[in-house]
Amino acid sequence: MFSRIALLLLLAGLLHGCVSTGNVDPMKTAAGRDEARDAYIQLGIGYLQQGDTSRAKVPLRQALDLDSRSADAHTALALVFQTEMEYELADKHYREALSIRSDPRILNNYGSFLFERGRYEEAMQRFTQASADNLYTERSRVFENMGLTALQLKQPQEAEAYFERALRLNARQPRALLEMAMLSYQSKNYVPARGYYERYSRLAEQNARSLLLGIRLANIHDDRDRAATLALQLRRLYPGSPEYQQYLSEQR
Repeated sequence: MFSRIALLLLLAGLLHGCVSTGNVDPMKTAAGRDEARDAYIQLGIGYLQQGDTSRAKVPLRQALDLDSRSADAHTALALVFQTEMEYELADKHYREALSIRSDPRILNNYGSFLFERGRYEEAMQRFTQASADNLYTERSRVFENMGLTALQLKQPQEAEAYFERALRLNARQPRALLEMAMLSYQSKNYVPARGYYERYSRLAEQNARSLLLGIRLANIHDDRDRAATLALQLRRLYPGSPEYQQYLSEQR
């Protein structure tokens, strides 16, 4: 990705055009306008990544002024409005982007937005559409998202199948590993649960939820030292968490 300075220089060159005799103003050519549009989009994304949503909107609007049917500009604006909690505007721009181009990345982003809003059935529809593209490089993330959505829809068996698909595509996905450990534990399949948990622990930092699961698995496998170590971490790092209260209740 271009640096912000490089993008500004590119825009300056495009917008001022060429002054030499015989040269054509690039903004009067389709290629030149496309370059300016893409540079505006990247500039807007750069501001968004810095957390400056107000400034991000300016170049993204300029990109749409150049090309009102830019799916990338609409998607970036949707992300800006999502960050600002302007949910109706975010939804509008996601839909506009998809009306222009049905792209797995946009579908996955829109699905994540719908998930965030608690619209789980709609989210599943979008994730399912995104998963159909066998060449999408982030397809494993889509299946992981489908698994999380299935959990919200109270479909644990379907969730397990989606997490398995995700891990077949990318075995190093901590969230999918943790959820598989949880599902295996809940099904009383304690050996695979421990396997998933250990793989998760090698890839990610512990949180309150994973620590409680680790304590339970250690107790089941009679690993008292491990259970005590994890319990100490849970008490030290998350003393006010529901997981720590649950741990205390299980000790009575």
